[in-house]
Amino acid sequence: MSQLHAIAFSDLSVDQQVDYSKTLTADDIALFAATSGDVNPVHLDADYAATTPFGEPIGHGMWLGALVSAAIATRLPGPGSVYRAQSLQFKQPIKIGDTATVTLTITGLKARVRLVTIACGVHNQDGVLLAKGEAEVIAPAEGGAVPAPKLPQVSVSREAQ
Repeated sequence: MSQLHAIAFSDLSVDQQVDYSKTLTADDIALFAATSGDVNPVHLDADYAATTPFGEPIGHGMWLGALVSAAIATRLPGPGSVYRAQSLQFKQPIKIGDTATVTLTITGLKARVRLVTIACGVHNQDGVLLAKGEAEVIAPAEGGAVPAPKLPQVSVSREAQ
């Protein structure tokens, strides 16, 4: 079983940085739409999306936000982190087949409340900035490894509902 590693607040430092990457698939878009309820046709309907400035379906902006959340929850500071705030500015769309890389950089630490301020940048495989922002999280008091939970098997049916 794979492990996730929590980093204790005392082991964090300003300028500490990690990356987290994931490639967007059509299934990711369908699953995000199904779980969020965001069924904007710019994400799901190729014919409709062709009439927009993007010319093709694009991923949900908040899918990028979810990747930031995943990076915080699994990498920096990791399991046990508690979100306090998140800002995001979307700069460019992500398209099917693009690989998004989230870069988290610690910019501030407040020991009294274990508060970590993190600059968040998301770039595609060509280095294009897709989104940027800032997160505030409460870091775990203690570090250590925990088993990564197993995710359920999920499949996407392309039949109209």
